[in-house]
Amino acid sequence: MRTAAILPVKSFDRAKQRLGASVENQLRLALAEAMVGDVLAALAATGAIALTIVVTREPEAAAAAAACGARVIGDSAESGQSAAAALGIAAAIEDGFERILCVPGDCPALDPAELASLLDGPGEGAEVVVLPDRHGTGTNGLLLAPPGAIEPSFGPGSRERHVALARAAGVACRVEPLPCLQLDVDTGEDLAVLRAALAGSTGRAPRTRAVLGEQAGSAAAAAGRA
Repeated sequence: MRTAAILPVKSFDRAKQRLGASVENQLRLALAEAMVGDVLAALAATGAIALTIVVTREPEAAAAAAACGARVIGDSAESGQSAAAALGIAAAIEDGFERILCVPGDCPALDPAELASLLDGPGEGAEVVVLPDRHGTGTNGLLLAPPGAIEPSFGPGSRERHVALARAAGVACRVEPLPCLQLDVDTGEDLAVLRAALAGSTGRAPRTRAVLGEQAGSAAAAAGRA
C-alpha cells in the first residue's frame, strides 16, 4: 500500500513555548530544529514510506526537508497541527497515495524498525490506527487508509476523539501504542523522560542528543560559576 508521511512543523520561534522555564531560548530553538531533523531522518530511513510531505513556513525546516528528499508545502496561516495535517493529506490524495501516516516533529526517538513493523502489516481495507502519547489521552501518530478516512483532530483528548470519528465514519479503528512515538516533548517533564530514554539506547536521535548534551554542558558550566 503506497504510503506518504505527513509532518507538520511549526515555526521554530513559536515551537516548544512550554519549555521556556526548563530550557533557555537559544537551546529551545536548537532543540526544535534538532528534533525535526531526527524525525526527517527516521522517515527517510523507513522503506515503507514512499514520500514525506512537510507542511511548514519555517525556512530551516523546509531546507532540511528538501535535503532529505521530502516535498514541502507552505503553511502561511499556521493554524495548528490539524489544519497543517489536512493540507498534507490533501496533497497526498492528489498524488494518489493510498495511505498516510501523520507524525509530529517533536518525537526525535522515532524508530524506522518500529515504523516498518506498523506499516508492513496486511493493510487491507479502510482503517484508522491511533498512535497515542505516553499519557494515553493524546494522539502522536495517525495512520489513515485511505488518507481521507477521517479528518485529523489533534489536541487534548484526541485519542478518543479520533476513535469516535472513525466509528462515525464506519471505518475500522484500533489504538496501537508505538514506543518511539510516545516520547513527544512539550514540557520539562517530557524532556526529562526523553533524556532518560535516549540514555538507555544507542543510535537514535543524534541531533537531539547533541543539543541535550550542550544543555547539560551549559548547566554544568553555570553551576561551576555559582
